[in-house]
Amino acid sequence: QVQLVESGGGLVQAGGSLRLSCAASGLTFSNYAMGWFRQAPGKEREFVAAITWSGGRTYYADSVKGRFTISRDNAKNTVYLQMNSLKPEDTAVYYCTARSSGYFPSVDPLRYDYWGQGTQVTVSS
Repeated sequence: QVQLVESGGGLVQAGGSLRLSCAASGLTFSNYAMGWFRQAPGKEREFVAAITWSGGRTYYADSVKGRFTISRDNAKNTVYLQMNSLKPEDTAVYYCTARSSGYFPSVDPLRYDYWGQGTQVTVSS
């Protein structure tokens, strides 16, 4: 079965950095667009970043543009989210997700096929 396993979350001070990883199995990874979403307590799940199957195009929420970078390594079936200049408002559970329409990442969580279990990111002020 398909599994997406996130890692790399933790506690960091404001201004610090974290790198999230998501290892995929059970699917042809290079056929899928990949995304990262996050959900803070009491809030809806929100789009963070997405990348096409080849890595040729990336998309970001305005709130993270210039601070976060999404990338992928199709040889390792892994997608990454490098997070720099972290702010307390970045605190959330971060989810990795996969969409079978590899050319068309989406900001709509309903358009994704598979989800990881999430990893907690906490940014202290």
